[in-house]
Formats: sequence, C-alpha cells, structure tokens
Amino acid sequence: MPKVDLSWEQLGVELGEWERKLASGHATLREAADVRPGCSARRLLHTAGRARLYRYEATNPDPLAVPTLVVYALVNRPTMADLEPERSLVRSLLALGVDVHLIEWEDPTGLDCASGLSDYIERDLGACVDFLAAAGRGVNLVGICQGGTFALCYAALHPDKVRNLVVTVTPVDFHTPDDTLSHWLRHVDLDLLGSGNLPGDLLNALFLALKPMRLTQQKYVGLVDQLGARHAVETFMRMEHWIFDSPDLAGGALREFAQRFYRDNQLVRGGLEIGGKPVALAALTMPVLNIYAAEDHLVPPAASRALGGKVGSRDYTELEVAGGHIGIYVGGRAREQVAGAIAGWLAARR
Repeated sequence: MPKVDLSWEQLGVELGEWERKLASGHATLREAADVRPGCSARRLLHTAGRARLYRYEATNPDPLAVPTLVVYALVNRPTMADLEPERSLVRSLLALGVDVHLIEWEDPTGLDCASGLSDYIERDLGACVDFLAAAGRGVNLVGICQGGTFALCYAALHPDKVRNLVVTVTPVDFHTPDDTLSHWLRHVDLDLLGSGNLPGDLLNALFLALKPMRLTQQKYVGLVDQLGARHAVETFMRMEHWIFDSPDLAGGALREFAQRFYRDNQLVRGGLEIGGKPVALAALTMPVLNIYAAEDHLVPPAASRALGGKVGSRDYTELEVAGGHIGIYVGGRAREQVAGAIAGWLAARR
C-alpha cells in the first residue's frame, strides 16, 4: 500500500478548502431545494383504476407513429425517465418522433390494500392499452424495471393487442446467483408485512441498504466538490427528490409479486397466473427488444437475458448498455443510446 505523506500544514489547507466549499455552497443548496424532477409538457388522457394515462407533447411529430406506452414500476415515480431537459429519456424519444404515452400509478389508499396484480395488469394497464388501441394503429409497450415485468405479463396474455414490446432493466429470472435483492426477499416472512399497504419509505430503505456506502454516504461527500456548479447541484437535488419520494405499495399486489416472482420464480419456471389466466412467455410472438444495464445491481444482466430463451418471437433483440439501473436513463450518453435504440428499432417495425 503506497505511503501518503501529508503534513499538518497541508492538512490545514485541505480542511480550509473543504470549509470554503461548504460555506460557498450553502446558498446554492438553499436555492436548489425546491427543484423537482419532471420537465416535459403532457396532458391527462384517461384514468382507469389506479392508472393515469398521459400523453407527452410531441417535439418532432411523426404522423405515422404508433402510440408507445411506457409502463413504469410501482415502487418509484416515473419522473426518473423525465428528470430534466438534458437528462430525459422521454424528451429524447419525443425528439426522435416517438409518440410517448405513460402510465403514472396513483398512490394506493386503504381501500386498495387488497388489490392484486390482476388489478394493475389486466384491469388498469389493459384499460389504457384499449384506450390507445381504439385509434386503430396498435400499441407499442415499453416497460421499465417492474413495469417491464408487468408489460411482459400483459403482452403474453394479449399478444394480439401489442404491436411491439420493449423491456428495459426488466427482471425475468428472479433466481440468478448475483441477485442480492432476490436473496433478501426470499427470506422475508411475507406474513409479517401484515394485511395493509407497505410504506414506501420502508422499501426505499431496503434498496438503499443494498449499496449503503455508495447510496447513503459516498454520494454526499462527492456533492461537496460540485457545490460551485449550480446545474450539477440542481441535478443532484432532483435525483434526491425522486429517490426519497417513495409511494406506498398496495399490500396485496406486493405480497403476490414477492411470492410469485421472487420466491417461486414462476415467470421462467412456469405456473404463473394473472387473474386466473396462465402467463407463458412463449406467447410473446410480437417483435421484442430487451435492453439491460451492464452494471445493474438491482436487476443483474443475467436476470434480464433469461428472456431470450423463453419468448416465442422470431424477432428478438438484446442490447447491453454501459451503466447502472438508473444511470442508463439519466446519464447523458447512456440515455441517448437507449432512446436511439428504442426509436430506431420501433421505426424499423412500423
């Protein structure tokens, strides 16, 4: 290990510089405290159950574009895909002519604690697809994380309603050896969760605990070096708001997802039913694009790549993107690569 020589004088200089950065950055932090993620204009088209269907305002209209519906997870807000103008998957897709729609899940109330996966997938997601399909051009689905798993299930149940299917950082095989989250959840006593909704802060704490140094300490130390750059601080604060704005989860759907997917791995092993109807990945006969992140600590690449051996489609494409679970959406180059891949792939399959 190399020896580091640091005199008391040098240490004093370093500490003085640290104090100056903190002092000068105080005003910047205060001014950036109210920034929020989400930047693109959109309008509400339809509501169904807990789903609110939005359409984003086109920046480069394509009259031949098929409605593309982004399905997000239940565990965070979808504003991560539209963080700020320079870091927005939504804006990048719009600029490439994609007709972007998105489902934003409403927070569950006490009346929703018994809602199951069929309520979210068959009833709510299904109603949004039917609403868009009424125009007669079909619907493309783009799923993100757990939303990708929802999209897989819906498309397998209704292959005639989905024109093209894109899944990104989507877990398929929930029992890969490097899946830390899966190992944890398989040893959780689901009965201890009770019969009500799960507070979002509790699940968020679990995600942060997967990489405690990186996600709870190291990033704040790194923030000190950015305090002189207003835009960098605003980006940091938007990400913080997104991370800690965790919606509660409907207890029934959460327990069902944990049991069927994480514990029993039914999506790849078979036996999965949604609303009493069997879900078979072999029923995915539409074109499928599967995008995963090379450094994903929540959904390891192997968990996503498992899809390739299960689909019934002859038009199946995989794409590995450098970055982590969130970085491929908010990082500059990765975001452009993901948006470009999705837009180009969809354009080739009009």
